Amino acid sequence: MVTGERTQRQRQTGLRRTADNLRRHQALADAAAGISLDETGVPAETVEVARFRCVIYLCGAPDVDLGAPREECTGYAGAFGWDIADVIEEHAGLLPPDDRDGLRRAVEHVQLGGAGAVLTAWRSMISPVPQEYDAIAREIEKVGGFLHVPNSVHQHEGQKP
Repeated sequence: MVTGERTQRQRQTGLRRTADNLRRHQALADAAAGISLDETGVPAETVEVARFRCVIYLCGAPDVDLGAPREECTGYAGAFGWDIADVIEEHAGLLPPDDRDGLRRAVEHVQLGGAGAVLTAWRSMISPVPQEYDAIAREIEKVGGFLHVPNSVHQHEGQKP
């Protein structure tokens, strides 16, 4: 809509924003953005909004290079603007999730508020057993975070989906 048309329509409908109404709308927008104003209308202080943080958890056999999945997860986090609180690599092989210290540390990051998510390259890095994977996901969700796999269809070479 062209500015002249808007002005003409405002005259026809009798709708005009007063200076007070504009200030009220601006104050609401500032409050929503976390900006508080002093009595003169000048921003008193700017509230910095923290970026979302995740912890990357990778697990593989003792002789597996986790470089490619680490790069995949790092790139994924970067694409969403997530900060990476920690990268935990574990070469635990087929140990159940409850027996892996690295996975415990990743979950603790979320429990302590240092991260909002555990990001991993493949579901099988948590567990190939659906019930075990679901139990870890529920544990993370109970403390306010989530477990995320960028592409749950993609599997490591040689693994069955």
